[in-house]
Amino acid sequence: MNQQEICLGIAPIAWTNDDMPELGKENSFEQCISEMALAGYTGTEIGNKYPKDPEKLKPYLDIRGLSVASAWFSAFLTTKPYEETEQAFTDHMNFLHQMGAKVIVVSEQGHSIQGQMETPLFKDKPVFSDEDWQRLATGLERLGELANAKGMTIVYHHHMGTGVQTTEEIDRLMELTDPEKVSLLFDTGHLVFSGEDPISIYQKHQKRIKHIHFKDIREDVAKQVKTTEQSFLNGVKAGAFTVPGDGMIDFSPIWEAIEKSGYSGWIIVEAEQDPSKANPFEYAVKARKYIHEITSI
Repeated sequence: MNQQEICLGIAPIAWTNDDMPELGKENSFEQCISEMALAGYTGTEIGNKYPKDPEKLKPYLDIRGLSVASAWFSAFLTTKPYEETEQAFTDHMNFLHQMGAKVIVVSEQGHSIQGQMETPLFKDKPVFSDEDWQRLATGLERLGELANAKGMTIVYHHHMGTGVQTTEEIDRLMELTDPEKVSLLFDTGHLVFSGEDPISIYQKHQKRIKHIHFKDIREDVAKQVKTTEQSFLNGVKAGAFTVPGDGMIDFSPIWEAIEKSGYSGWIIVEAEQDPSKANPFEYAVKARKYIHEITSI
């Protein structure tokens, strides 16, 4: 495999958290992207402090050798009229298209508990009805058609605290949707946190995987989140997530599966942590060194 086909980026959520803006409020946008580049990354996703005008954002990134890999989009296909999601998606898609991104990260937030500070993550996990599944699949395919017309692809982000989290739910979404219209984001941290087998899922859906998040898990914290019925956000604040090389996941066999599959695209390091406890630059460097050791990238 030609490793030049894989680009390595990092998400800004380690510096400033979109769901909990108080985490990293002291860190500026310029500090964030400068430290990304200094740590050896060539790509970024989009955070809440990034300029929303492509003409303003591009110079900041260009001078640091950074490209936009993608950005998160919250869909509400199961709980709101499709037209509301489409309108917001179109604006989001057009922004990413202007920034040169090829994939759009989409996650269904209808019924989601991931942003609820007091709702137990595992005990109260949402479960979609058959009607929810149909509305989700149909809506995603329509969004996928819009993206395809721009030469882009939507990648669905399975996520803790949502209706698409488990192996069975990921499988069902893939079965219900057209591979030409809906692709998959592969997130190591969310799979392991949920109790899934990431290698099995990667191998099963490798032809659909068009975007990857490398995220690690602190096993003791993750177990405590479940046994003490903590919420997703409290789990984040407690340090359930960390960067590759600092947690319980062995990325070597995961990399072997990725390499064997011929994957081409972005691998994004992502670990939402409290930056006052986990210095973002130090952890970015730690992850960069670890990934180089196992991948030579």
